[in-house]
Amino acid sequence: MTIRTRFAPSPTGYLHIGGARTALFSWAFARRHGGTFILRIEDTDVERSTAASTQAILDAMDWLGLDYDEGPFYQMQRLERYREVVRMLLDQGKAYRCYASREELDEMREAQRARGEKPRYDGRWRPENAHGKTPPAGVEPIIRFRNPDDGVVTWDDLVKGEISVANAELDDLVIMRADGVPTYNFGVVVDDWDMAMTHVIRGDDHVNNTPRQINIYHALGAPVPRFGHVPMILGEDGERLSKRHGAVGVMQYFEEGYLPEAVNNYFARLGWSHGDDEIFSMEQFVEWFDLAHISRSPARFSTEKLVWLNAHYLKLADDQRLAALVQPFMVRFDCDPASGPPLDRVVALLKDRVGTIAELAQSAIYFYRRLEASEALREQHYSLGTGAAIDALRARLGDVEWNREAIGTTIKTVAKELGLKMPRLAMPLRVIVTGEAQTPAIDAVLELLGREETLARIDAGRLRVPD
Repeated sequence: MTIRTRFAPSPTGYLHIGGARTALFSWAFARRHGGTFILRIEDTDVERSTAASTQAILDAMDWLGLDYDEGPFYQMQRLERYREVVRMLLDQGKAYRCYASREELDEMREAQRARGEKPRYDGRWRPENAHGKTPPAGVEPIIRFRNPDDGVVTWDDLVKGEISVANAELDDLVIMRADGVPTYNFGVVVDDWDMAMTHVIRGDDHVNNTPRQINIYHALGAPVPRFGHVPMILGEDGERLSKRHGAVGVMQYFEEGYLPEAVNNYFARLGWSHGDDEIFSMEQFVEWFDLAHISRSPARFSTEKLVWLNAHYLKLADDQRLAALVQPFMVRFDCDPASGPPLDRVVALLKDRVGTIAELAQSAIYFYRRLEASEALREQHYSLGTGAAIDALRARLGDVEWNREAIGTTIKTVAKELGLKMPRLAMPLRVIVTGEAQTPAIDAVLELLGREETLARIDAGRLRVPD
């Protein structure tokens, strides 16, 4: 059997963390078994679906590297197919037209609640109940699936194990609206049937939909795919994940300077594990991935853990690649990367110290724009005699060979000659030249800045330093 999986998001907003993890798991399962991965856009919620949301989904899939073998398919381009299947079910007596108004249904449910009953459609337009009724004039009916009255729906969930639901708990769900657009539970069955899905991996918020869908498969005489429902993702506080926990659209991670390999690695660990391994490539993930090791308990999202992983991947990333990623951030910070040292060399110096590309750009600003030290830094690091020490160093730096080793040796020599501990000279120098107290080794910073720029900054800052 050829494995066929799919990811089928609704374009009613950004691609969120849970959806991206579902896509990742479905993609990895197909790749692990040499199967086919399909992308389908479920856009039948016409009022809420937007082209912008669709594009955000496509962009996120591309950025994460979740390549699909077929698609994207769009449900709104398949309306005639759904209507064809509905006509077949109507002809076979497995579906029927319902003329109940919204107001009628609301009254029905209120009466059921008043009697202490579970609100559910009462079958008033089932053929045996509607015999002799005249459909109201001018009302376009909806189409309901005739759910079996008896028996139990049972499936062996690939994550949760065996699940059973009595048909008596299920009512006759709507499968097509009055405007001829299918509902979710019907459209997804027809699509998965037509597209020969063998495995459906999705969030466990769909567990309640599954018995209804299985009954539709049986009514159509269609093979039922295997289902695996993955647990939800919670915040660190155990509450449902939301924006306050750092849950954002996938492309916001791109905008904030995360690497896709870090995001994929982190999403993979949300509810799945391979021993104690925390860091692994996509190739390793595909090789290891199986549904048996998906946890049945909710995963907990941690921004701190994601940043830690991203920092790891930044250290390993190619400097030229990072320079290209950093450049747009530099422009946002009003820096011209052409106005200073080569960006890839700056990146190489700084990348071990940051968690995101945005932080990498932020930490590189002083290489491309002079920063004025704060009053607090000046008070902390400038003292009597600092100016004279800086003057002595400036005189030596004018003639030294401009490489890190020579610069470092010169700073140490001047400090020794003046009887200063290294921080008493290096820290004021750092603050004068960069406007910052925390930077990589000052000799490495000066080497990249160049002699001319270094001396110019010392001269510009010297007036603020007491002799």
